[in-house]
Amino acid sequence: MARLQLYGLIIVGFVFGLAGIYFAGISRGQDKIKRKMDEKRLDNFRIQKDVDDEIDTLNDTSLAARASEFVRKD
Repeated sequence: MARLQLYGLIIVGFVFGLAGIYFAGISRGQDKIKRKMDEKRLDNFRIQKDVDDEIDTLNDTSLAARASEFVRKD
């Protein structure tokens, strides 16, 4: 009887170990995805800041000349 309990404890410990490894892998995968999303968001903020700074440095005539490329002539 004691031998069966020992085998049962070993099997239960093995199953819990596998479950722990599985859920740790899922957690790492989710962290990796979140990290990539955060990096993309920061890149977008940097691009937005660069564009805003470039627009701020232009005077009205040069801004109008550049914008006329994208606006219809109507």
